[in-house]
Amino acid sequence: CTYTRAPSTYTGEDTAEIHCHGSPAVLTLGLEALYAQGARPAKAGEFTQRAFLNGRLDLAQAEAVADLLEARSREGARQAAGQLCGALSRRIEQIYSGLVDIMAHFHAVLDYPEEDIAPFTMTELEQQLSHQELELTQLLATYQRGRQMNQGVQCVLVGRPNAGKSSLLNALVGYERAIVTDIPGTTRDTIEEQIELGGIPLRIIDTAGLRDSHDPIEQMGVERSREAMERAELILVLWDSTTQVQEEDKALLNEAVQLAPTILVWTKKDLSHVSPPALPDGASVSVVELSSKTGDGMEQLGKAVAAQFPKQTGASYGAVLTNVRQAQAAQQALEGVKRSREALLSGMTPDALLTDVEQALEALGELTGQSVRE
Repeated sequence: CTYTRAPSTYTGEDTAEIHCHGSPAVLTLGLEALYAQGARPAKAGEFTQRAFLNGRLDLAQAEAVADLLEARSREGARQAAGQLCGALSRRIEQIYSGLVDIMAHFHAVLDYPEEDIAPFTMTELEQQLSHQELELTQLLATYQRGRQMNQGVQCVLVGRPNAGKSSLLNALVGYERAIVTDIPGTTRDTIEEQIELGGIPLRIIDTAGLRDSHDPIEQMGVERSREAMERAELILVLWDSTTQVQEEDKALLNEAVQLAPTILVWTKKDLSHVSPPALPDGASVSVVELSSKTGDGMEQLGKAVAAQFPKQTGASYGAVLTNVRQAQAAQQALEGVKRSREALLSGMTPDALLTDVEQALEALGELTGQSVRE
């Protein structure tokens, strides 16, 4: 048994750890003995909750614990570890501190007129508010990248029937996830799996082959495929190298390029030695030749995917927003700062614009847990 004293523990409380053999029977007996003496099992996340309530972690760091446990890629794990170490919290604290300085200066001028404290000039105050607005705008812009690292990029496989979509999905996930046959229209519904490709976490979606069909069930699958394309953050358009490229292939590629970053995949390389055809006029996409059967070309596909989502430079891991709660709090803070600057420019008195600054501070406090709602 090891015993560690507060406050230098994970939860900030006195902690005892009992180490014993890993036999399920021994562990069960040990737990039963502890429960008999009044102990109880911890609730899910209770240790991290206690660490937050005792001030050992702020709310952004506490959320990073869950992100780290659920990380699906190396990038996601690095991001969560950086956030757990306080990278996001430090970035927020700089903005928070800048707004507090504005509040403190105004209150000092109002409350202590005899101290002869120089008031803000309009230009100086506008510059400070503009700086915090820029910082919040840049912070909010990190949400898409952070969410993609945390939850994965929604990647859709599209193409005509028998273009090799299900075979590629199976090759990427490493097992027979989708049924593959030579019969066109086998896939009737979207199938989603999570993988890592080129260091990028993907939520990869296999779709029904896009073609006109009198089969109502297949047509429903085609409609879902098009809906998935509209929501996609990355589209892999598959062309079958063993057949002639059709006008509908080119039309599908053009449609995909308009919707999201797109990669053209020239499939069934093991069955054909034909070079990829010329792309339609105006199309500028990466082209990858591969064989789902042999795995030839998979590395090139990973590089093409990674090129679509380059790593951020000059920013430490963890200094990005990763969930909706964080993004909403940052958005509310940004709106408060914008309102205060607009109030200043429209000639309102300082006490009026300070109300908006206070609301921005409250939103930032919710982001890190300095102010907490239920």
